[in-house]
Order: sequence, then structure tokens, then C-alpha cells
Amino acid sequence: MKIKGLTATVIFQAESANYGESIGNVSSLKKISRDNGDLYTYISRQALRYNMIEQFAEETAPVHAEGSGDKKVIQFDANAQIDKYPEIDFFGYMKTEKGTSGQKRNAKVRLSNAISMETYKGDLDFLTNKGQADKNRVNMNIAQSEIHRSFYRYTITMDLDQIGIDGDIQIDNAEKARRVNKLLDTIQFLYRDIRGRREDLKPLFIIGGVYDIKNPIFQNEVSVKENKIAVSDDFLPDEMRQETLSGIVKGIFDNETEIRQNWQVTAIPHFFEALKSKVSAYYESN
Repeated sequence: MKIKGLTATVIFQAESANYGESIGNVSSLKKISRDNGDLYTYISRQALRYNMIEQFAEETAPVHAEGSGDKKVIQFDANAQIDKYPEIDFFGYMKTEKGTSGQKRNAKVRLSNAISMETYKGDLDFLTNKGQADKNRVNMNIAQSEIHRSFYRYTITMDLDQIGIDGDIQIDNAEKARRVNKLLDTIQFLYRDIRGRREDLKPLFIIGGVYDIKNPIFQNEVSVKENKIAVSDDFLPDEMRQETLSGIVKGIFDNETEIRQNWQVTAIPHFFEALKSKVSAYYESN
């Protein structure tokens, strides 16, 4: 089977979508800093993976606790196989068993963290339970929560030639195409439930394609500044540029016209249909 990689970089907009450890009565967003001291919030790749598998809506691989006492770890059941569970086909597994060297499958679908394109300025939400406290005439509980609304960017990369293959297991190509295309459908309308809110993570801009390499080529080449999308293209060979697709939601970004002139831009649904057609054609030809 010819080596093929699918990659796509997504821009979406969300608010306060991943919290880390609390500090006192303040719930802290997950953040990273750059050398100049700027802070950026992020949604971890593990959180994105969880939402994708949850909304993929197929049976998830069984897990169990391995080890003893405080050293127990949760891992996939030794009998869970990729032919039944797309979750471990896509994202891999680690299975350990006493007296053996265990089993491991590397992820064939890889995600980056979704990192904010706008800096965090220290905004806080002041929280109380006044409505509930008033019912029983008791004192309110007071807490604070960091909040941040921003554009975010993440990249997904798939090893198409390794999906559905694990040791002696070989899934037929029609099932491989079905799984990958269903995952793309999930990404098209991805969301995240957090603290009583449902945050919309669907793409407002997306760019990528199916290539003869597996590099996440747009991961560091797409950004949003002052409500304008910037996409670098001087790194991209002409033949790869011709294979590149992109999609955009109308009326969001100030330089939409420029982006449409420079890239093969379509509506978001058309982008996904074109990408799924490339996936299906690849598996049909092998």
C-alpha cells in the first residue's frame, strides 16, 4: 500500500474550554508561556481525543486497572483488538501483563494541542451560588474562574496506510475508509461540554489534504492576528500546493477575500466532502 498521510490544520473559536489544577478558590485554565512572557491558553490533545471518540459514537475499547495498591494504572484490556474498536485503531494502546513484555500500538491518528491565537490577559469570572443559597437562607460560597475567549489552532495527522493493520489483523479497505471518513465527519461538527456549557469546536477555517508524506505541514504555518488569517506558503512545493484543500466560514475573518484568492477555498462542507473523496479513492485503489 502506497504511503499516504492526511493532515489538516483547524482554526476554531471557543471560550474557557480546558481547566487544569485549581489554586485555592480559583479554577485555572491550562496555559503555556512564550519567551516574551505572553500567556496562551490551550485545550490538550487528550481533551480533543476524548471529545472525538465520544462523538464518534462507536463502541469504545474496554479498560481495566492493572497493578496493585496505589500503583494501579488504567489500561486497555488485553483482548481488545483494532478490528472491533476504532478507538485503539486510531489512537493506539499500551497493554501490560505480568510476566510478559506487553503489547504496544503507536497512534496512527495524532493530534496537537489546540493553542489560543490570542494572549490571556488574566480575566476572571466571579462565581457564587446565590440562587441556591437564598433558598435555604445560608451564606454563599464564593469562587473565581479564569476565562478566555479566543481563536484556537490544532492539527490532526493520520497515517492512512497504517489504519486497520495490527500484526495479523488486516481490516478491509472499505472499513478503513468508513472509519476515517466518519472521524472527519466528527471533526466537522466537534464540540466540547464543560461546566454547563457546550463549546463549538467546529472549523471556521481549515486547510490540508492527502499527501505522499506524513508531516503535519500546516501546524506552524497558520495563525490568526487582528482577526486575519495568515497562511505561509513559501515552504510548500507546487505539486503539494495543487493537492491542498481549504475551507472557510463566510464573514468571520477580515482578510477572507485575500485568502480566497491565494488558496483553493470552498465552504466547509465542500472541504470535507472533497477530503473524504480523496480518502475513499486512496483505499479503493489499494
